[in-house]
Amino acid sequence: MFNDLTNPGRPTRRPWLHLLADEVAPRVLVSEHASVVVWSSIWLARPDAKVRFELASAESGTDLRFTLLPDPPIPDDDEIRTMRKRLGWLINGQLRYTYGQ
Repeated sequence: MFNDLTNPGRPTRRPWLHLLADEVAPRVLVSEHASVVVWSSIWLARPDAKVRFELASAESGTDLRFTLLPDPPIPDDDEIRTMRKRLGWLINGQLRYTYGQ
């Protein structure tokens, strides 16, 4: 999973990062081997909104936590909810699906 997060948008045998028309492939801003990855924003309208992924070993594989980090001014609740839902779909839906989960 770490490799999928550190190479977002590159062609793979398990494509998962299917972006919408108002989104762009993120750049990796920080990568600490197998523990932390920080992406630039995927949203054209919010280029400041970084995404931080924290990975930890778990009994059955890897635990993954992601945090949305927008710069001020902080988006309103509806926009935050929409952004979090989109990230949830990409990570907990699309990426996990490629692993058969």
